[in-house]
Amino acid sequence: MKGILAFLFIFGVIVVIHEWGHFYFAKKAGILVREFAIGMGPKIFSHRGQDGTLYTIRILPLGGYVRMAGWGEDKTEIKTGSPASLSRNASGIVTRINLSDKPIDPQALPINVTHFDFEEKLTITGLVAGEEETYSVEHDATIVEEDGTELRIAPLDVQYQNASVWGRLLTNFAGPLNNFILGILTFILLMFMQGGVADTTSNAITVVDGGAVQAAGIETGDRIVSINGQLTTDYYAIVEQIDAAVSDATTAPSLELEVEQDGQTKIVTVLAQEVDGSYRIGVSPALKTGFFDKIIGGFQEAGATALLIVTALKNLIANFDVKQLGGPVAIYSVSAQAAESGWANVLQLMAALSINLGIFNLIPIPALDGGKIVMNILEAIRKKPLKQETESYITLAGVAIMVVLMLVVTWNDIMRVFF
Repeated sequence: MKGILAFLFIFGVIVVIHEWGHFYFAKKAGILVREFAIGMGPKIFSHRGQDGTLYTIRILPLGGYVRMAGWGEDKTEIKTGSPASLSRNASGIVTRINLSDKPIDPQALPINVTHFDFEEKLTITGLVAGEEETYSVEHDATIVEEDGTELRIAPLDVQYQNASVWGRLLTNFAGPLNNFILGILTFILLMFMQGGVADTTSNAITVVDGGAVQAAGIETGDRIVSINGQLTTDYYAIVEQIDAAVSDATTAPSLELEVEQDGQTKIVTVLAQEVDGSYRIGVSPALKTGFFDKIIGGFQEAGATALLIVTALKNLIANFDVKQLGGPVAIYSVSAQAAESGWANVLQLMAALSINLGIFNLIPIPALDGGKIVMNILEAIRKKPLKQETESYITLAGVAIMVVLMLVVTWNDIMRVFF
């Protein structure tokens, strides 16, 4: 149960923060966000805000999306002859077009649609009692789709293509940016939770409860001056000397530590303990506990994580192996393991995955944010947009790549779990 909760928490927070970035900057750019969805598949909850956006929660907790007017597959389709019902205001202007079987307005006018234009002329034409009639449609009118989802119509002035190129670029970049911000803030929170940030530049140590050095009377804050006669001026040197002492040991080795404690130096013999198949003495770096130390430590941890992810991505591209890919099932497995170790580990995993998602989304594949950003930059350089057909073909190619990638990832997950 803890694994499921951890997975839903991690995935939910990362997706909401990512999509909220797109949502916020889309609105700032004047783009109508028709739907802000958390999850995929059939909706289980919906609420339309005063801003005209429909907020939905969908049954499958495997992502989410921001449905921007005029972007991608966001098209209003009404087949000729389709039955509909029109709600009108006192002036006879259409305020809602209901294409579903669900009765919403008992006063609605039944019509069989023959033509509509919700982008420029804002009209709908159809047969009413055998006569063809045309009605004006309100700019902010809604349309109830066949599955019952009620959305704002999308006139040209609020569509994605109508926004400035820089507004669109910021809208596309905002999702990954929010993931980076989430990762940094979560790492900073972890620094405060653990009381500080590791100080590897010092030979001062933190003693692990129940460890070998604690049994020898060494305390947190003491300094290890040397190990087996070798000077240790920082924590990296301490780790190096411990590794040298235990690397070839077949039985628990003894280490001679020169320790500075309360201004006094003494020699202490420590018998290493076997932990998870290796020998350890139970020390970790001392902590820098200042307020700004924790802030800076959060940024440093986020930067180190980003570097590891970029390096791993580069290696994956250079030596591509589909078995290295993982999807939601793999994330669930790792989330369950983190949950067993405590919520600090869950937060650490969430921070790393958030940064990972931000970096992955910046890969210049057309279906990803990085691909959209590349097209925005090309438009800014050319000072004119790509042809709609060209952009559609590029996007379809990107979608095909992502579909294949998702199939491979899903297959890998199945093989890991069931075989």
